[in-house]
Amino acid sequence: MGVVSDSYQTIKFRNDRGLATLQFHRPEANNTINDQLVSECRAVLAEFGSQIRVLVIEGLPEVFCFGADFKAIHQAGSDPAASDGTRSAEDLYDLWLDLAQGPYVTVAHVRGKANAGGMGFVAACDIVLADETAAFSLSELLFGLFPACVLPFLIRKIGKQKAHYMTLMTVPVQVGEAHRWGLVDAYAANSDDLLRRHMLRLRRLSKSGIQRYKTYLASLENDLAAQRDKAVVGNRAVFNDPENLEKIARFVETGQFPWEGGHGGR
Repeated sequence: MGVVSDSYQTIKFRNDRGLATLQFHRPEANNTINDQLVSECRAVLAEFGSQIRVLVIEGLPEVFCFGADFKAIHQAGSDPAASDGTRSAEDLYDLWLDLAQGPYVTVAHVRGKANAGGMGFVAACDIVLADETAAFSLSELLFGLFPACVLPFLIRKIGKQKAHYMTLMTVPVQVGEAHRWGLVDAYAANSDDLLRRHMLRLRRLSKSGIQRYKTYLASLENDLAAQRDKAVVGNRAVFNDPENLEKIARFVETGQFPWEGGHGGR
């Protein structure tokens, strides 16, 4: 069984002799990202990263991760003492860097919806497995935002034009199309079985071999680290814009999208 930790509130984590699973577990909030989730994910990697050979990232059966927690952002925006979110963006980007370049194989196991910031977790992982319900989207521009921190990782995975298309269109890309684009490496009706078969192979890799390979790979693609500051600045700009915050507040309070109820022209 290995190590099973119940000390976290937004994630579930278990580590069985270097084969680990980190599950996002915020069913009450549609598996959205808040500061605590980022902090707990980073704490897991800080404590167990040296032991982990393969790390599976997964969500709930109907939603992998739906992006930023708008309710938390709205509440912070109404609090004069709250931070501007810059630190959160830096921490989230650094978490994705850890997944992309850390000394372990990272596997995103996607079932259901992966949206906005959830796409950052998908794009940062070494391998992406999915079931037939998986759908991938970037909804940010609907609220006047854009996926500043996601794009460096997504462009690395599928190329600039497809990432650009996803950003502009904002509609979900179904799993078959995502597979053709190279975002998803493999998918099946039973993704648990698909994951099991991959793990049977990945468990043969040594920790030292993985670490040397990932270090070498990172040296070939240092753009991710180089783009960090630019991504954080872009994130701060869109999440500090009063008009965007108004759209977020309206969505949180009424459930209406920006184009509904007479606000479509704004």
